Amino acid sequence: MDRIYVTYAFVGENPAAIADVIRVEQTIEFPYELAPSWIQEEVVGKIEEISSQDKTNHLITISYNPDVAGGELNQLLNVLWGNVSLFPGVKMVDLKLPAQLLQRFVGPRFGIGGLRKLFNAPTRPLVATALKPMGSDAKTLAEVARTLALAGFDLIKDDHSLANQPWATWKDRVTLISQAVNEANATTGGSSVYAPSLNLPFDQISDAAHTAKELGAGALLVIPGITGFDSLRKIASDNSIALPVLGHPAMLGSLVISKDEGISHGIALGTFMRLAGADISIFPNIGGRFSFTSAQCLEIADRSRANLGKLNPIMVAPAGGMTLERIPEMIEMYGKDAALLIGGALSRGHLADNAARMCEMVRAY
Repeated sequence: MDRIYVTYAFVGENPAAIADVIRVEQTIEFPYELAPSWIQEEVVGKIEEISSQDKTNHLITISYNPDVAGGELNQLLNVLWGNVSLFPGVKMVDLKLPAQLLQRFVGPRFGIGGLRKLFNAPTRPLVATALKPMGSDAKTLAEVARTLALAGFDLIKDDHSLANQPWATWKDRVTLISQAVNEANATTGGSSVYAPSLNLPFDQISDAAHTAKELGAGALLVIPGITGFDSLRKIASDNSIALPVLGHPAMLGSLVISKDEGISHGIALGTFMRLAGADISIFPNIGGRFSFTSAQCLEIADRSRANLGKLNPIMVAPAGGMTLERIPEMIEMYGKDAALLIGGALSRGHLADNAARMCEMVRAY
């Protein structure tokens, strides 16, 4: 396979016409008949297959010359979903990328294997949580993080809503929480890491990632729906940072929740996260506060682990209103290559006891 193959689901009539529009719109965006013949042949996408379930439900597969992506993530995303995202009734449901394009991407630095080594967790799932709620001051959040680290949590991340608010400014929060987690590790001999959110203005993100590492953070949280997938790629591939990166789905929901438009869950939260370099993809688990189905969640897990050239497979972090009682179910569903993320439920009752119980439950696997 030496081309990019994309399958779009189309709800409507005359799929041949929309296929012809897509292949031109996603490449030259220029009257096809006015383009030189070599551009028509080599640059414009090719319609590979159209299959129809009935008069209004169709699958359209179009292939693109990988050169149209220019070997860059932003342009690849533009080719796959740029202007076609404006068309009603079109959804990207499958994607196959050629080896010559995949080799241009570094992908996840750690992936499943690297995370297991980092946390000395050769077989079990990872134990993860989010610091909440917004409005807490930095000292309070730091003491919560200390309690979680003393209990043995692997990953203690900022909630995605924590940014640079006045009651807990970014630098104060990162300084105090990093210190608390590292002090807890010194006490227990553990390897807990804190992942501050890089939910900051674009021109501050790279500097903030370096600052976070200098202050003692052991991982980073990136929100590509807000700061861009390429910001995730930049952070993940920076050898002077070299920290695990968690990708958060905030603002990506509108890409996936529509039945007839958008991008499949697995591509958006599995494939795209891996291409950009996330080591862990966070997403809403079935039965939580959000509407993802079992099939959609498993598609994310499958895309996160499936062969993608030489790019490392990544862990999934099903989250969004999870409780301790659901831990066995989540492990049954996703296997052990997962970071089990429970946030607010840990504060129902005694935090230290709940944290210890969660670690005990997960480490039993």
